[in-house]
Amino acid sequence: MSKTTLQVAMLPWFAMGHIIPYINISNKLAQRGHKIFFFMPINTIPKIDHLNLHPDLITFVPVTVPCVGGLPHGAETTADVSSELHPLIMTAMDLTQPSVEAALKHLKPDFVFFDSAHWIPALARRLDIKSIHYSVVSPATVAYLFGSERELHEKQWAQSELMKQPPGYPASSIKLRSYEAHAMVGLVVNEFGGGITFMERLSIALSDCDAISCKTCMEIEGPFCDYIEKQFKKTVILAGPVVPDPPLAATLEERWEKWLVSFEPKTVIFCSFGSECILRKEQFQELVLGLEVTGMPFFAALKPPLGVEKIEHALPVGFLEKTQGRGIVYGGWVQQQLILAHPSVGCIVTHCGYGSLLEAMITECELVLMPQYGDQFINSRLMGGDLEVGVEVEREEEDGSFTSEGVCKAIRLVMEVDSEVGKKVRANRAKLSEFLSRKSLDSSYIDSFIQKLQGLLGLTSL
Repeated sequence: MSKTTLQVAMLPWFAMGHIIPYINISNKLAQRGHKIFFFMPINTIPKIDHLNLHPDLITFVPVTVPCVGGLPHGAETTADVSSELHPLIMTAMDLTQPSVEAALKHLKPDFVFFDSAHWIPALARRLDIKSIHYSVVSPATVAYLFGSERELHEKQWAQSELMKQPPGYPASSIKLRSYEAHAMVGLVVNEFGGGITFMERLSIALSDCDAISCKTCMEIEGPFCDYIEKQFKKTVILAGPVVPDPPLAATLEERWEKWLVSFEPKTVIFCSFGSECILRKEQFQELVLGLEVTGMPFFAALKPPLGVEKIEHALPVGFLEKTQGRGIVYGGWVQQQLILAHPSVGCIVTHCGYGSLLEAMITECELVLMPQYGDQFINSRLMGGDLEVGVEVEREEEDGSFTSEGVCKAIRLVMEVDSEVGKKVRANRAKLSEFLSRKSLDSSYIDSFIQKLQGLLGLTSL
């Protein structure tokens, strides 16, 4: 039996860090003629509509997010609320199940891609639809947290247990430190949505789906993908890095272009911690002081720290005067891909979000790693330890705090010509960057991805 066009429904967790990777894979599939139904909170659609590069093939299916006690009126995604209210966004998303089921019944797609909505596999089976757990976090993270003999359903899962690799974990430098493991225990103990923890939710999703899919390459995370396949006894389908192409007509904002072009090539430090990472004020100040004491030009795109409304109010005394002309700290959204690709930018200080790391890896920017929570800790060990393509900022073991000196030291290590560590890291990063930037890599992975999806349906491509 043959079929050329697949129909795929997408239901990501209602968080921008999940929605955007789902848009990226949707664009890759639509580019090859496949039809996408993208479930999205109704008022969030206009915010991401510009990322839909194939509106003839990608249709947004509006979802009305129910009111939940404790959520502000109109809140739909994690971007609309503070981090402590994220579990209530999950509760609201769970309540969309009847409307999602009704829409899937009407649309009759071949597949539904999902991540946090653990109820999708059972629902999809009832409708004779294949469910694919499309993970936006690294396979190294999934393998570490869901490895064999981890007591995922035990509330007493110890912090010390999380500081160890699970039995049979691939040879790796990846381990969690004390403060990181302490933060992760919350995922096991605390409810994330009504009556279920985040880890239980993910465990059900991974166990019940028809296949697991990850946005990575065998060449980077092959052993971790094999480990997941063995643990869950399921096919793991790789989509490749799925790094989006910048829109053809996109140009960098004139004010940033004018500023950046005034510096020599590869001399500007870019610092970006994503759309949802918010530092404590004292750590925010240590970070920007660390950028300042390097003596290099820098552009920091950061959210105002906790308890501070405007970013200018959080800057250390005298900071603006000392950095005038060579430093920018900006609290709004910026065109990260275009800044990373700018000839003047030579380094990124990153929170190690998986998408941001992959975006950075296809440029010539050196990596300074500053993970803040969750899977970012493991991403940082993967990049800084296993692959040795970046340098992680030194932190206190017990609380994870860092100093301006530590920030400056890491930047200088990757940027200075005579640093032996820097030479090794730069060579490794350049080699991996060259590999990830090959157009043939992206195409071959997406083509193989589609073939494997067709195989799950018992179909063959023409």
